[in-house]
Amino acid sequence: MDELEMDAITVTFGGLTALDDVGLQVGPRQVHGVIGPNGAGKTTLFNVACGFVQPDSGEVRRRGERIDSLRPRDLPALGMARTLQGLGLFDRMSVLDNVMVGADHHARSGFLGSLLALPRAGRDERALRDRARAVLDDLGVAAYADRYPPSLPYPVRKRVALARALVSAPDVLLLDEPASGLSAAEMDELGELVTALAATTSVLLVEHHMDLVMQVCTQITVLDFGRVIAQGVPEQVREDPAVLAAYLGEEVG
Repeated sequence: MDELEMDAITVTFGGLTALDDVGLQVGPRQVHGVIGPNGAGKTTLFNVACGFVQPDSGEVRRRGERIDSLRPRDLPALGMARTLQGLGLFDRMSVLDNVMVGADHHARSGFLGSLLALPRAGRDERALRDRARAVLDDLGVAAYADRYPPSLPYPVRKRVALARALVSAPDVLLLDEPASGLSAAEMDELGELVTALAATTSVLLVEHHMDLVMQVCTQITVLDFGRVIAQGVPEQVREDPAVLAAYLGEEVG
């Protein structure tokens, strides 16, 4: 059963059709890439998957169950997490506290318990702190746990944002252009990281760096003007005439 399925998704903004009957499936431990020229509808599709945009028609399903009314706050309870292009880190919170925000739904006693200083709330906070430190360590940025995002290099902040998504141990990870702003060497490291994540996590990757997409994805969906023009494994997509034409004749990859 697919971890995430989007079927016949149509989205309009005013008189503009941003997505027209778009569908894709993200299977277990699969990295499914979404690519396309600027304005193709990639960001809109990602926003539908995250619950930021509600489709005019179509269905979003999680393991076969419809989640059409998905909202971003619902993602953790569904075993999903996402990163955004803009990082979304809190400048006045430490790196560790930023990451803990992503794990907050694991705290059984919740926010009210923290306010009341209940014993279980204290145990939960310690457990969350340990979880956050472990994920930062896995991503090689534990040394920055007590620093604040504005003082960090951009690639480190990208890893912190990823740690905040991973700390909830999601089954489905939604990545919106994770390679933006990275050097070639940093992109190679990101590719290795995404490949390693796919051993336990399904990934929906929206990206415009073709080298990364071809390196890590097992399936690719290509959009152009809001419609699917190609789907398949990287080798099929690379050689598809419609894809080459969409990219103005430039080789993909």
